[in-house]
Amino acid sequence: MKRIKYIYSVVLIISLLGLSCGGDEDPTAQELAFEKLSGSWNLGNGGSIMIDGQDASANFAGFSFSFTDGTYSTSNAGDMFRATGTWTWADEEAQRISVDDGKSITIVTLTEQQFVFTFTSDGTGGVANTGEGIAGNYTITVNK
Repeated sequence: MKRIKYIYSVVLIISLLGLSCGGDEDPTAQELAFEKLSGSWNLGNGGSIMIDGQDASANFAGFSFSFTDGTYSTSNAGDMFRATGTWTWADEEAQRISVDDGKSITIVTLTEQQFVFTFTSDGTGGVANTGEGIAGNYTITVNK
């Protein structure tokens, strides 16, 4: 009887170990990045909008950028981004984002509290192709 209990206990322990170790796949780089990216970002706490190395933050007072799964929204973005739109990952490593206006955003830093990204604008088209934007290389630092 003791031997049966012993065998039963060993089988139970092995089964529990097998269940706890197997079956779960590691999250992808995109999934891990989205956990950080989702939510609302703004210029507060030292954020900035730099165009060709010049601080243009005053032109975008109150700028915010929010991400949900596949969509984004902005406030006070001027001609940089549409008020709402869609986005997708541009690479498997989650280092670039494509937004629906054709812009490619390169992620420089993405933490739980800070998002730094760059993109280049030729200044044409503006929001929904209704006006001219500011041409240049943008570096934007936003915080949660």
